[in-house]
Amino acid sequence: LAFSTGGGLDVWITVGRLMDIATLSWRGIQLGWQSPAGLRRPDTGPADRERRFSTAFGGFLNTCGFDYIRQPAEGRPLHGSAPFTPARLIAYGEDWDAAVPMLFCEGEAICWAHGGLGYRLHRRIEAPIGGSSLTLRDQVTVICAEPAPIMALYHFNLGYPMIEGGSTIELDGERLAGPLSVPESAMVPASLHPATSAQASCSVRGKAATITFRWNTVELPWLQLWRDLRPGAGVMSIEPCSIGRSDDGRNAPSPLLAPGSSRVFAVDIDVAD
Repeated sequence: LAFSTGGGLDVWITVGRLMDIATLSWRGIQLGWQSPAGLRRPDTGPADRERRFSTAFGGFLNTCGFDYIRQPAEGRPLHGSAPFTPARLIAYGEDWDAAVPMLFCEGEAICWAHGGLGYRLHRRIEAPIGGSSLTLRDQVTVICAEPAPIMALYHFNLGYPMIEGGSTIELDGERLAGPLSVPESAMVPASLHPATSAQASCSVRGKAATITFRWNTVELPWLQLWRDLRPGAGVMSIEPCSIGRSDDGRNAPSPLLAPGSSRVFAVDIDVAD
């Protein structure tokens, strides 16, 4: 789905990849990071089930979860079973009768295996007509027979020219990274930062634009940062997430939810000069 708000923001949403956001352009400049392999399917890469995420990783947003996030463990692949799951498009179009006229789309994806995991994602994305913002609303429901956790990590990926020499990243006014020097000689391990307010605000400032991510910290109490700015990679990831991380890079314990239970996640994205 190709959205153009008329206010300078252009977005592509890939229904066949969990309704994630493939591209995000501001005034004609692409800000999201694009993999050298393109928007491929994970089953076209090397047959390493634990690392299937790495073979299709790319685009402005890759949604991770819902049974697991982070490094592989206990038979769970990197970032869980949800990434790149095909979705079913329910509705899309323009709503001129809303209080703020908007472009929108809705879809549903099922992550399920008999005797194992079972989740239903319902996603709605809205973009005000004439504006420069985007809203993402997800409801994830347990649909398997047994209690299960619901975890989410929103893997927002930024590249050149959004990330270049001098770019900075702040959380609630505190600088976490930068000014960056690009390229770097080594990959920087992921760092985890607790949100300090009820409504977190993470701003990434570059010469091309400023992108601000906002989210409710009741459901997403953590921000994870990761970057690989070596030649041939050049990606900076902003990752609001629902659960902490142990010292070995795996998930902290997560409560089990009864079948039929849901969690609601929401992220707002604003772009400005």
